[in-house]
Amino acid sequence: MLKAISCGREPTDVELASVSLPEGTVWIDLLDPTSEEIGWTERNLGVRIPSRDDLSEIELSSRLAKEGENMYLSAPVIGAATIEHADLTPAGFIVTPHVLITVRFETLPTFDIVAQRLEHDKTLTTSMAVFVALMEAIVDRGADVLEHLASAVDEVSKAVFRGNLRGSGSSKRSDFTLRHALSKLGKLADRSSKARDVLLGVGRMAAFTLDMCHTQLSDGFHDQLHAVSKDISSLSDYEGHLSDKAQFLLDAVLGFITIEQNDIFKVLTIASVVGVPPTLMAGIWGMNFKVMPELNWTFGYPFAWAVIVASGVVPLIWFWKRGWF
Repeated sequence: MLKAISCGREPTDVELASVSLPEGTVWIDLLDPTSEEIGWTERNLGVRIPSRDDLSEIELSSRLAKEGENMYLSAPVIGAATIEHADLTPAGFIVTPHVLITVRFETLPTFDIVAQRLEHDKTLTTSMAVFVALMEAIVDRGADVLEHLASAVDEVSKAVFRGNLRGSGSSKRSDFTLRHALSKLGKLADRSSKARDVLLGVGRMAAFTLDMCHTQLSDGFHDQLHAVSKDISSLSDYEGHLSDKAQFLLDAVLGFITIEQNDIFKVLTIASVVGVPPTLMAGIWGMNFKVMPELNWTFGYPFAWAVIVASGVVPLIWFWKRGWF
């Protein structure tokens, strides 16, 4: 879908017959564009529209380039997502002197927010102003995501160290609850790394724009781009701290799982050791030798029972004194 977004107006669909660019247009937003929409944009604006594969390239030279007066930028962004699940999708930005062209393949909340701002924000009258506003919106969303991720990690931390993984207040950590915590931490860490990828991509675009257009940018845009770079730097540090905390919790959960496994092996060891002496006694008195004095004793049967029981109780007392249970 192709939309021409004019300053201070509602976004209107552009007919692709033989129309020209609507007057006052500062932003062309290509959402999963068709070949006709791409052709119309290239003919009317004299730019090259990159494909999805081009936008997905990871080389810095493929993501950041300047051709004449036009800048071709791309970065991974996150579309519809939850706090634990998100998929990266490429987004392209073509900054021309008069019009900003964006290429995306999923609905992005940040783009919708900036489009709504155009209705009443009189400062968004140039392509560079809209481009900077988009970067600021992406950074703001990244900050919100990291805040929610930090809250989620704190909840897991409290559950792990206070024994409330099931919300019941019990200190017992079962296999199921520990596995659940392990799975949740893995999802949160993955979500955090994707947020970092987005922030790094936007940070590179901001730095590239400052380097390539430092003479053309007004002081206001200089300040805004520097602020974006500083915000991304601080958010990257915060994400690093969050990743370290998630890794610490991951190690802690794995440690609790190891302790639980050791407890299980301890129980099995105690059971096997306690069962050996009674089995040995029963095996001895179960032999069929002719000369076995105990078989002729009057109290031989209760004596055998007493020895068998004692041989099982003595190891239990020994383990108990050593604090094994």
